[in-house]
Amino acid sequence: MIKTVIEEIFLKEFSSKPELIVNAPGRINLLGEHTDYNDGYVLPAAINKSIIFGFKKRSDTQLNFYSIDFSERFQTTLDKLQKSNSVWSNFLLGVLNELPVQLDHGFDVAFGGDIPLGGGMSSSAALEVGFGYGINLLYKLGLSRIEIVKIAQLAEHNFAGVNCGIMDMYASAFGKKNHVLKLDCLTNSHEYFPLALENHTILLCNTGVKHTLSESAYNKRREECNEGLGIVQTHEPSIKSLRDLPSKKVLELQTYLPSLIFNRLLYVTQENERVDKACNYLNTNNLEKFGGLMYQTHNGLSELYEVSCKELDFLVDCAKNSGLVLGSRMMGGGFGGCTINIIDKKTVFRK
Repeated sequence: MIKTVIEEIFLKEFSSKPELIVNAPGRINLLGEHTDYNDGYVLPAAINKSIIFGFKKRSDTQLNFYSIDFSERFQTTLDKLQKSNSVWSNFLLGVLNELPVQLDHGFDVAFGGDIPLGGGMSSSAALEVGFGYGINLLYKLGLSRIEIVKIAQLAEHNFAGVNCGIMDMYASAFGKKNHVLKLDCLTNSHEYFPLALENHTILLCNTGVKHTLSESAYNKRREECNEGLGIVQTHEPSIKSLRDLPSKKVLELQTYLPSLIFNRLLYVTQENERVDKACNYLNTNNLEKFGGLMYQTHNGLSELYEVSCKELDFLVDCAKNSGLVLGSRMMGGGFGGCTINIIDKKTVFRK
């Protein structure tokens, strides 16, 4: 969706032109799935699909939201920021609820984009970050990017009901062209690593299966990891989070851990170690070994963390058996959405 389209729709909906337009990208995540809320490491990158917003201040306290993708409207006022039956509006209301200041005037906003909804490319994070960034500019609040990212995360926790980590919002706010971010989810700091894809490209394959994380096992996985960490700490008090725990130590403690909890911890700790290896492979442009790590990650997500589904497993198996795909795995929270693949450009056909 381009700027002129937003302007036209805004004019039609609100009988005036927007005074501010903001673009927030979605993200892919090459490695480091379900490690962000365990204070671990992740390797996301911003993509060329995004949500675009048009904003204009009002003279009263009215809030008018228009979702182009859903062709739906939502209205409220600044003194009535409460959860709504409209799922998409809760992401926006949540951001407003977490702002450190009280706005004195309402606004009109229209937004839409080309990020597939429920496809694991973080359309919700782009919605929250782009909305927060726009409010910051519109009202000259002086918030930093990391402050906007944290506000977006809290909005997801408190209004959308998903206890997500910070990765999705962070990647939308800090993405850099032709690079991935190695994000440290404990310190909220990052390093850039080159993603050189001269002869290859990133291809996403959508299962067509929609996931609803707030109604799935996402929050349950977080509880299971916390339970496992508590057990580990009774034997190893120096361990503060799963990022401090080597996978070999999980194997040593296996007899003390329920089998399900053992599987969860083994996946998370091995995944953190894979991210470290992956950064070394990116620095030497060894995409073949990097791709091998992606297959390992999918096996862990499917067998140990149990957040895959038969459709995702089928696509990854097809990719691996084809001999044409360097790496493939499910991407996102799981239970549907897309696989992410590194594939030779010559094998990709576009209409």
